[in-house]
Amino acid sequence: MSEAKEEVNSTSVDNGVESNLSNNSFNEDKYHGSASIEESAPTAAEMPKKPASAYVTVSLLCLMIAFGGYVCGWDTGTIGGYLNHSDFKRRFGQKHKDGTYYFSNPRTGLIVAIFNIGSAVGGIVWSRLGDIYGRRLALVWVTIVYTIGLVISISCKNDWYQYFIGRIISGLGVGGIAVYSPLMISEVSPKHMRGTLVSCYQLMMTLGIFLGYCTNYATDHHYSNSTQWRVPLGLGFAWALFMIAAMFFVPESPRFLIEVGKMEDAKISVGRSNKLNPDDPAVIAEVEFLAAGIEAERAEGSATWGELFSTKGKILQRTILGIMIQSLQQLTGANYFFFYGTQIFEAVGLADSYETAIVLGVVNFVSTFPSFYIVERFGRRTGLLWGAAGMVCCFVVFASVGVTRLYPHGKSHNSSKGAGNCMICFTCFFIFCFATTWAPTAYVIVSETFPLRVKAKGMALSTAANWIWNFLIGFFTPFITGAINFYYGYVFMGCLCFAWFYVFFFVPETKGLSLEEVNVMWEEGVLPWKSANWVPPDKRDASYNAEAMASDEKPWYKAVVGK
Repeated sequence: MSEAKEEVNSTSVDNGVESNLSNNSFNEDKYHGSASIEESAPTAAEMPKKPASAYVTVSLLCLMIAFGGYVCGWDTGTIGGYLNHSDFKRRFGQKHKDGTYYFSNPRTGLIVAIFNIGSAVGGIVWSRLGDIYGRRLALVWVTIVYTIGLVISISCKNDWYQYFIGRIISGLGVGGIAVYSPLMISEVSPKHMRGTLVSCYQLMMTLGIFLGYCTNYATDHHYSNSTQWRVPLGLGFAWALFMIAAMFFVPESPRFLIEVGKMEDAKISVGRSNKLNPDDPAVIAEVEFLAAGIEAERAEGSATWGELFSTKGKILQRTILGIMIQSLQQLTGANYFFFYGTQIFEAVGLADSYETAIVLGVVNFVSTFPSFYIVERFGRRTGLLWGAAGMVCCFVVFASVGVTRLYPHGKSHNSSKGAGNCMICFTCFFIFCFATTWAPTAYVIVSETFPLRVKAKGMALSTAANWIWNFLIGFFTPFITGAINFYYGYVFMGCLCFAWFYVFFFVPETKGLSLEEVNVMWEEGVLPWKSANWVPPDKRDASYNAEAMASDEKPWYKAVVGK
C-alpha cells in the first residue's frame, strides 16, 4: 500500500513538473532580444523555502567566496595609516628644509589612489576568465595576481615608484576579485537569500577595513622601523592564500556548468545551494529552465563588449544603471573618511587619530549586519532611498559644523573640542547609514541586473566605474580639502541628493525574484516605482495588467510623493 502511495505521489510530482514545463511560454512579439529565451523555456518549479538554519552550510560557502571583499577592505583600511607611519614617510616621502619628512599632495594621491586604476583595468581585463575557465578558477587567478603586486611592494627599500608599481599590479588582481566574488555568490545562492549573501561581500570588506585599522595602530605604536608597514602588507599574503584555498571547497556556478555541458554537476550545485537532492523535481526543473535560457543565448553567438551598448533587451539601460549605481556609491563620500580618516580627525584636534579610525571601523563593520535584514525585508530600492536621505542629513551637520564651529578663533588656534566631537558623532551616523544600505546594496543590484550572456562584462564595466571614482576621490581629496576644507562635505551632499532621485526614477525592485525573472521584468519595461508590485508571468492571474506596470499617467512629482 505504501509503495503504491509513493508511486502515485511520484507520478503526481512528475506530472506537475511536466505541466509546469509545458504551460509556460512567452510571446516573441512581446519580448525582444534575450527575452525570446523564454519562448520555449520551462519555468523552474518553486524552490521550497526552508528556515535560515537549514542554509548554514550554503551561507558558509558564500562567506568563503565573499572573503574577496576582505582582501579589498584590507587595502582600504591600511593604506591611509601607512602615510602617517614615520618609517614609510622616511623611505617614500619628501624632505622639508628642517629635516622632517612629508608626502606632497600629488604623491599622496598617487600612492593611495593608483590602486583603484589598476582595479578598474583588472576588472575589465579579467572579465573573460570566468566565462572560459569558470568562476572559481578565475578567482584563484586574480588572487595570484594580487599577491604578485604584494611581493613588489613589500620588497621596496627607498624607491616610491616601485611601491607605486606594486600597488597597480595588486589593483589588477583586486579588480577581478571585485567582479567575480559578488557574481559567483549571486549565481550559487538561493534567490530568497541572494541579497543577504551578496551583502556578505561588503561585510567582509568592512571586517578587512576594521582589522586593517587595528593592525596599523598596533604597528605604529610598537615599532619605528619598516615593520610598521611591512607587517600589514605581509598579512595580505595570508588572506590571499585563504582565498585560494577556499575556492576548492565552494560549488561552481550552475550557470557556468550548464554552459560547458556539465548538467549533472549543475544539478549537484543547485541542489547543494537549496539543500535539496540533485534528483529533486524542483532541482531538475531549475536546471532545465537555466539550460533553455543558456541554449537560446548561445544560439545568438558570442557576446561582445559592444552588446553592452545595445538597446535590444534593454541592455544599454542596464549598463547605465550598473555604472551609475557603482559611481554613486563612491560619490556618497564614504571613502573620504576611510582613506583619510586619520588625517581628518587629526585636524579636529584628536590626540590619537588612529584610535578614532578604529572606532569608525567598528561602526562600519557592526552596521553591516543590519543590512542583511534590510536588503531582504525592505528591498533594494527602499534601502537606497532611505540611506541616501540619512547621509544627506549627516553631511549637512558635518560640513556645517566644520565650516562654522570647528575653528572659532581661526585655524591658527586650537579647534573646538565640542565641535570636533559633534563631527565625529555624525561621521559615525553617516557610516551607519552607508553600511546598512549603499555599501552592500550597490553590489547586490549590479549582480542581479545583467543577463548571463553579458553578466561578467556588465559587472566588470560597472565595478570599473566604482574604481575610477574611487581613484578620483582618493587622488583629488588632498587638493580639494586643502582648498575648501570641510566645504567638501557639501559636494557629497549634492551628489547624494542626485542619487536619491536617480534611484527613485531608474532602479527597479528585484527582491525575491530569480535572476531570470529580473531579466523578464527589465524586458517588459516595468517602471521602477511600480516594480515592487510586478508579478512574474508564470504567477499571474487573469486580473493582472502587465501594460499598466510599464506606463503611468501621473506627473513625476506625484509619483515621488506616492500620490
